[in-house]
Amino acid sequence: MASVRVYVLYDGEPGGPITRLAAAVAHGAASVPETEVVQHTAEQASVEAMLAADAIILGSPNWHGPTATLKAVLDRAGLAWEQGQLVGRVGAAFTSGWSRAGGQEMTLLMLLHVLLAHGLIIVGLPWSRRVARYTRWLQRGRGQEHDPVEGGLFTEPGRASHPTD
Repeated sequence: MASVRVYVLYDGEPGGPITRLAAAVAHGAASVPETEVVQHTAEQASVEAMLAADAIILGSPNWHGPTATLKAVLDRAGLAWEQGQLVGRVGAAFTSGWSRAGGQEMTLLMLLHVLLAHGLIIVGLPWSRRVARYTRWLQRGRGQEHDPVEGGLFTEPGRASHPTD
């Protein structure tokens, strides 16, 4: 029996970017031993499934914020919010959009705000030497073949490689 239940709740078109991201998130979570993943579209979602989860991951395309369908599901969790029923669980979110500077960060922040308002714990990417090296690598030409990074983001120190190896 699984000891951790992850609920992936998203709103996306069949075969579209958010649906594909949701499948990748669910696959990644399911690869962790003793983890059960429940994946629902906004139409399939229920507050009961949220309450049964140890972690909730929300996904929405960038439509000037989350879609109305996903927002309606989240609004139905108002009583759970009032009673603090989701406090202390783990939360995450993902989004995708079609244009650069199209407001994807606002959609992501709105999704995270809902999770934080419910008391879920959001863990960020810590700033570290490895992240700093990766950032410099991106700034120097986005990994052109002539620009290796010593001790890249995903390599052992001392091995010259691109962070995407």
